[in-house]
Amino acid sequence: MSVVTDGAAPTEQLSTPIGGAAAAAAPAPVPPALVAALEAALPEAIELRHVLHREPRLSGDEADSRDAVAAALGTTLEPVAGTGGMLRLGGPGPAVAVRAELDALPVVEQTGLPFAAATDPAHPAAHVCGHDVHVAALVALARAVAAAGPELLPAPLLAVFQPREEKAPSGAADVAASAAFRAHTPAAVLGVHVQPELPRGVVSARPGPVNASADEIDITVHGRAGHGGYPHRTRDPVLALAQVVVSIQQVVSRRVNPLEAGVVTIGQLTAGSAPNVVPAQATARGTVRALDADRDEILAAVRDVVEHTAAAHGCTGELHVVPNEPAVDNDARLAAAVAASLGGRRRGEQAPTGLVLDTTFRSCGADDFSHYAAGDDGPPVPSMMLFVGTADPDAVLGSAPGLHHPAFSPDDAMVGEVARALLAAVAAAGTVLTPTDPPAAPDQEPR
Repeated sequence: MSVVTDGAAPTEQLSTPIGGAAAAAAPAPVPPALVAALEAALPEAIELRHVLHREPRLSGDEADSRDAVAAALGTTLEPVAGTGGMLRLGGPGPAVAVRAELDALPVVEQTGLPFAAATDPAHPAAHVCGHDVHVAALVALARAVAAAGPELLPAPLLAVFQPREEKAPSGAADVAASAAFRAHTPAAVLGVHVQPELPRGVVSARPGPVNASADEIDITVHGRAGHGGYPHRTRDPVLALAQVVVSIQQVVSRRVNPLEAGVVTIGQLTAGSAPNVVPAQATARGTVRALDADRDEILAAVRDVVEHTAAAHGCTGELHVVPNEPAVDNDARLAAAVAASLGGRRRGEQAPTGLVLDTTFRSCGADDFSHYAAGDDGPPVPSMMLFVGTADPDAVLGSAPGLHHPAFSPDDAMVGEVARALLAAVAAAGTVLTPTDPPAAPDQEPR
């Protein structure tokens, strides 16, 4: 398959920059030739999904997956962020970037699929977060654009196959800060995620925070070791830590506005070496998430609880925070345009993609996609994350395996559903990027 790769585009100023006041969005039409090309590209994209799923690669080791993508596209990819790759389709000017994640999780797969990963339990790897579906859908989109002609889109497409979504250092942060990515003048970045908390056939597109920030916390309580039969001679860090774990659960319920979302989770506790010994220290590890709650205020409150609760038990407490991802905050103007392209403003309206639009879903899951809009090492880029439902509409939500569960695996038809949603979103985003005012004549004052 031949592709158009014009390389880096010169920087342009948009006459209507994204992020300004959101205008009433009109549906962005998708040329029938692109729709037909996408449908034609799906069978091979599904085969690629099988290859990626059968041979998963963990964060930082995605070179084989990147090369499989390049082979499926019939071209080489521009390197980015170590083991990632990019492909530009179209001419100069601001581009619409679409991100798909290459990495798998260190999980032993239990899907029973004929193309399940056969990994060593001592070194497990499995695509149980849907990244294989995302990549295959983006490959189908890229093949369709190349076959039908990039000029059918209102803006060039930059397909970004990103490494290290599941593990720090963040692949998204590295891509967003890279000179290679910035050289393509990305004016919008789109992402998509399969979502078992939404019914099959539903796609969610809404403005504002849709995924929470996520920071890791390490808590250490130092006490005085001793014999379990002489507790008065000790300062028990286990008891102090147990009270810390209980007390920090009150931070969200009593220190955060109940109309704002946040969550504190402790997932790991470590202490002691024998049942009759009071240890010198006890540790806990967990996460703090904030959707629209104040991230810094929650972390400060957790620190207060750790230090003062430990002190009340005659111990000392320390909190170490490992910053991870900011919240995913969908650009309002992009969201309006994408929602209109997917199916209009009314909840439940049937969309041209065959999907049903939802504008209410959000979650306290986290995604490093947030770094594209955060502007960590450069100007922020307006971004938009879509969610495409995978749940059986007739089943109780949450009853089937969810993201990161060893048995989670969307069926192959989800490649098409995700690809159709992306095509509609790319067409909509491209219209937002297109300057709305014609160039002024030489004898005319600019408006």
